[in-house]
Amino acid sequence: MRGSDRTSGSLFSYVDMGARVPKAHPLRAMREIVNASLAAMDARFEALYKLGGRPSIPPERLLRATLLQMLYTLRSERQLVERLEFDLLFRWFVGLSIDEAVFDASSFSKNRERLLNADIAQEFLSRLLALPQVKKLLSAEHFSVDGTMLKAFASMKSFRPKDGSGEPPAPGRNGERDFKTEKRWNETHASTTDKDARLYRKGKGKGKESKLAYLGHALMENRNGLVVGATATRASGTAEREAATELTADLPEGATLGADKGYDVEDFVEDLKARKIEPHVAINGTVSKTGKARKTAVPPEVSASEGDKTSLRIRKPIEKVYQLFRILL
Repeated sequence: MRGSDRTSGSLFSYVDMGARVPKAHPLRAMREIVNASLAAMDARFEALYKLGGRPSIPPERLLRATLLQMLYTLRSERQLVERLEFDLLFRWFVGLSIDEAVFDASSFSKNRERLLNADIAQEFLSRLLALPQVKKLLSAEHFSVDGTMLKAFASMKSFRPKDGSGEPPAPGRNGERDFKTEKRWNETHASTTDKDARLYRKGKGKGKESKLAYLGHALMENRNGLVVGATATRASGTAEREAATELTADLPEGATLGADKGYDVEDFVEDLKARKIEPHVAINGTVSKTGKARKTAVPPEVSASEGDKTSLRIRKPIEKVYQLFRILL
């Protein structure tokens, strides 16, 4: 018998949304450990909010939704909110019932900013990594570090002299301004729309021109390629190594640290050796105009070891972290 094509839904639904999610779906296991971490942060959340006033978006939902945004590479809060309107999987993970209204995108951004400013995200990540289910996946001996350029949301036309001089842009909403012949430095110029952005160039050659940017940094354990630390800084020639020193402050003695040739600097390598961390750093053999190769800071016995070769090969997955950064940003 032919089934009936009913276009109107039932008045009531008694099916739990969790029953719609496949038992083997990876978000099931993730939601379990996420909820365990959030429950342990209850007192921390309570201290952020006043007793009276209108209820805000629950911080637990803010962090769960932020995780979904990163996992599914949604480029904006508006796309996330739109997905929450119709996706039962997203609603279930965040904790919204099928009848609940989704929060406004602007309210979501504003409330989440409060959590990020209070270092809640960093504490959330730390608690996740400390859970027994996650800790057994992490290596306590072998790590990799890397940095990448994050383009700032600021136009090069906004990079103007700090003293107020310079040719003003042409009239109009997005007036033209000729800055091709103008010499600009971070010491004398600043963006009028993003004061913290710095003029920075990563690498040389075509397509490597200077841009207004920040730097992102990540520390990865090598066993399963999981990120165990991350930060963002102003862009500078030393920021990558300074951030790496901060991210590796708690590494145990005897650990190894893989890094690209940008970290082959005497001060950084000597600091690792002083902390008894083996520097598996790629050798920067840049040849000068006179034909002289740059002297490496990595000890020859380390660079010739099998462990060094293994670290430099295994550190490659850290690049995937930055591919995700670029998709989201």
